[in-house]
Amino acid sequence: MDFVSIRIITGDVARLVRFYERATGVLANWANEDFAELRTASATLAIAGTRTVPLFAPDSARPAENRSVIIEFLVDDVDGVHQNLTGFVEDFVNEPTTMPWGNRALLFRDPDGNLVNFFTPVTAAAVEKFAR
Repeated sequence: MDFVSIRIITGDVARLVRFYERATGVLANWANEDFAELRTASATLAIAGTRTVPLFAPDSARPAENRSVIIEFLVDDVDGVHQNLTGFVEDFVNEPTTMPWGNRALLFRDPDGNLVNFFTPVTAAAVEKFAR
């Protein structure tokens, strides 16, 4: 089994896609106005509109209600990314901080309130763990 993607349900697909394109530098591939994907080498962030929810089950997902999942991106220089996102991201949860497990992390919220973590491994163990 391979973990390949995570999907965010939103009330405004275009807005959220623009946000993630700007935040990540990855251009989205659009299937239609209700579904787009930002593909990286290791996983895909899918963004879908509320009109797609009934295809699974009515009311099975609601936009802008996540308070338990953090979407994480490995970046080369989290401090540089922070500087680049300052003035664009409206809700930084923390500034770049070195965590006890060896990653320097930047936590912020996307326009729907989802938590996003950009991190850079900084200790030898963390660098080894995430070696590409």
